[in-house]
Amino acid sequence: MHEYRRTEVVGAPGDRFDEILTPEAIAFVARLDDRFAARRAELLAERRQRREEFAAGAVPDFLAETAHVRDDPSWRVAPAAPGLAERQVEITGPPDRRMALNALNSGARVWMADFEDATSPTWRNLVSGQVNLLDAVEGRIGFTAEGGKRYELGDSPATIVVRPRGWHLVEKHLIVGGRPVSASLFDFGLFLFHCGRRSVERGFGPYFYLPKLEGHREARLWNDVFLFAQEELGLPRGTIRATVLIETITAAFEMEEILHELREHSSGLNAGRWDYVFSLVKNLGDRPGFVLPDRALVTMEAPFLRAYTELLVRTCHKRGAHAIGGMAAFVPSRDAEANAVALDAVAADKRREAADGFDGSWVAHPGLVGVCAAAFTRPDQLDRLREDVAVVGADLLAVDRTGGRVTEAGLRGNVSVAVRYLESWLSGVGAVAIGGLMEDAATAEIARCQVWQWVRHGTPLAEGGVVGEGLVREVLEKELLEVAPERREAVREVFAENALAERLPLFFTTRAYARHLAGRG
Repeated sequence: MHEYRRTEVVGAPGDRFDEILTPEAIAFVARLDDRFAARRAELLAERRQRREEFAAGAVPDFLAETAHVRDDPSWRVAPAAPGLAERQVEITGPPDRRMALNALNSGARVWMADFEDATSPTWRNLVSGQVNLLDAVEGRIGFTAEGGKRYELGDSPATIVVRPRGWHLVEKHLIVGGRPVSASLFDFGLFLFHCGRRSVERGFGPYFYLPKLEGHREARLWNDVFLFAQEELGLPRGTIRATVLIETITAAFEMEEILHELREHSSGLNAGRWDYVFSLVKNLGDRPGFVLPDRALVTMEAPFLRAYTELLVRTCHKRGAHAIGGMAAFVPSRDAEANAVALDAVAADKRREAADGFDGSWVAHPGLVGVCAAAFTRPDQLDRLREDVAVVGADLLAVDRTGGRVTEAGLRGNVSVAVRYLESWLSGVGAVAIGGLMEDAATAEIARCQVWQWVRHGTPLAEGGVVGEGLVREVLEKELLEVAPERREAVREVFAENALAERLPLFFTTRAYARHLAGRG
């Protein structure tokens, strides 16, 4: 156990961990947590209160008290920072060394190094990920494959943007004042401490993606963290830049306010589909009017998702911010015919985003970089103000206009992908190819959330009968036969408590992390 002042690092040692977990770096993270822990707790309490209000019948809406921000035409976010002026293709993935090198050399403009949904938060993954980022920023990251072939960083690597974990999570391997530190501040603080100045010296800066924000007050907290951290480390104000993922239904009603709070540090907004749908079901899914059909039918053409994405583009461009589209998760295979069909679908989706005015979009695999780049042929589309878009609150909530039914295949598909992902996550791998798609925690969340919703409402199946707990458990047991015996009981437990509980748990990751990953190497 390493002790420094009021801090304890209780995670196991590992290769080069001492380069990251220095007394100075740990002290910096501790100062961040000391300064902002109380406000973080207050905002999490506000989340709980808001959920109670939704349970009592309230619905999200644009805020009357911030109308002056939306109505003020004068403000803009900061100009694009070095390395973030052109974002036509962004590739995402965990900071695993091999995947990091592939992403940096992929030809994408940006690599989102993901400590959140694509990383199983074992201690080893988190700290070794920081080692890999340090090496990437220093330009010395390399990888030797099993066959002995050496891979090195290319001449034009992607700009690094780090996604820390969300405000709701803690890091149990670093104790500050007797309690676990905020996972957000742990991931953010270690990267900024080691790589902030190094990034500036190399011509770009410390850039971040902010996940799971539920409103502008949470964005304000991040902005204050940035101001404090820059002052602590002697970085000029505005050096840090952040793109916010609009992946909660409440944040969709506060997009302008979020940009306003972060305006000197803002680099845009991103549309994250599965987490967004997950948030909507989580907050409003116990009402019959919000029951969704099979997940495969919830496409970006659904009216409520069209309203969300078009409003995002209009909001961003009104304020001079980049609008980044959603994920293409397809993983190319050796099946040429299947690849051609899938790549055509990816290309059509990216063309739709470009036509809507997005400035760029996400891919999960280097093989999709060219397809995405072909759709986004301009450096940006900030001149497309989309003043034709007029979205009201009811449009964002029009889930009942989504066509389709719930089928037995849809139910089995949700249980299957959730079970396979949970097995991977519990084994320490947070990004895994399942059924030809690169899946992360967001997929497991919407899959188990839909199952919960269908059971809750006794949703009719297109083939006859209804979705009930007995049917789900029957399907679950069949899917568990494909799980390694040593993980079968843990997967069963995590799935059941997150899909079959009386009240839907907010995130599967919180309790599963505490029970199964904390304390592991």
